[in-house]
Amino acid sequence: MGWIILLLFALGAIFSGVAISYVAGAAAVLAFVLTDHGAYLGILPQRIFSQIDVFTFLAMPLFILAGEAMTKGGVTRVLIDLAMLVVGRLQGGLGYVNIASSVFLAGISGSAVADAAATTNTLVPAMVDKGYKADFAAALTAASCVIGPIIPPSIVFIFYGALMNVSVAALFAGGIVPGLLMALFLCAYNFYIARKENHPGGATDTLPPAGPTMLRALPALLIPVTIVSGIVFGVVTPTEAAGIAVAITLVLVFFYALLDRDGIAKATGKTLRLTSESIERTVMLTGSIFMILFAAAVFGYLMGILRVPDQIASLVQTAGLNSTSYFLLASGIMFLAGMVMDVSMALVLLVPVLIPAAIAGGADPVHVGVVSCLNLTLGLISPPFGGCLMVISTASGVNYMRLSLAILPFLAVQLLLLVLLILVPELTLMLPRALGLVH
Repeated sequence: MGWIILLLFALGAIFSGVAISYVAGAAAVLAFVLTDHGAYLGILPQRIFSQIDVFTFLAMPLFILAGEAMTKGGVTRVLIDLAMLVVGRLQGGLGYVNIASSVFLAGISGSAVADAAATTNTLVPAMVDKGYKADFAAALTAASCVIGPIIPPSIVFIFYGALMNVSVAALFAGGIVPGLLMALFLCAYNFYIARKENHPGGATDTLPPAGPTMLRALPALLIPVTIVSGIVFGVVTPTEAAGIAVAITLVLVFFYALLDRDGIAKATGKTLRLTSESIERTVMLTGSIFMILFAAAVFGYLMGILRVPDQIASLVQTAGLNSTSYFLLASGIMFLAGMVMDVSMALVLLVPVLIPAAIAGGADPVHVGVVSCLNLTLGLISPPFGGCLMVISTASGVNYMRLSLAILPFLAVQLLLLVLLILVPELTLMLPRALGLVH
């Protein structure tokens, strides 16, 4: 009866418009009372701060700041031009440009929502002007932006690594092949639709000039190479790499302003203004993330007291499930939860509860981490409450219900990849093993 009351309370609060972090925190405190563990509430402040006092978490606001500055500094346009130069003359070329742009941006922002906001205003109108259906253009943009959190640097991997004590460097290396495979799967679907619906594109399409485009794009492409190689090879920690990314980003913003012939004084002013705006946005996003961490720490503490992970592991052993079978089941639960929950909240609530049993059964922590993060990220493009769908619907003007229907074929393709990654762990582990990050 107590859990029913708790569920009704949470649903009522959510539908009343209360922020999800407040709902989770209040529900967790109420759960302590309903389960007769109210005496433990006195230690909650110490418990909360002990869980968020993790050095790796410092990388998150720095990566967010780098991504915000990159977007505001015009790097998105530069990388879209590069993608157009590479694949723009294929049939369905703007579809490939959409996907390639997300791959390039993934190495900078590490956020699906940021990539969606950055590319929608540019790519969706361009595709519609060329004759693509608005629903298809918006859905492809939504599907491709999921690549952002999988190809490093990735905020969600930093989150997972800190929560589960898994090497962030190994997670970064493990995300490269799945991220590229997702791009490949989406390109294959775009190829099929381009032939079926006779999408435009070909040798007559106008491309941006090669020389200036490469000159502007190469410095931006050096950022992910520097960050990922530094972390993977142990030269810097994720937090140090994030600080380096911010420094390089601000230099690039100044460099691009000079290329636009703004002059040193004007370029300096523009860089300072964009830095100020980016810091303001970063503070807001970081605050919301840590509010979720506070609430999740309360709930996670209760799950530990109730020994829920141990009970799940016992049930898995009793049922005779192997690590793969159980992980498929857990992935199904996480996907359903991701459809209605914020990614960060779903990650910190579900992963510590569901994943330890899979690892205890023999699954590799890095493989499980990469696939779980990909799984929960798909919730951003899953109806009914997909965060990226809402952003893209608002920015593109495509009706949310129409976009929700248009995304379903893309989501099916990505779920197919998800199942493949679960069944074939080597696809995720091949690169971390080659680099000596996992055994």
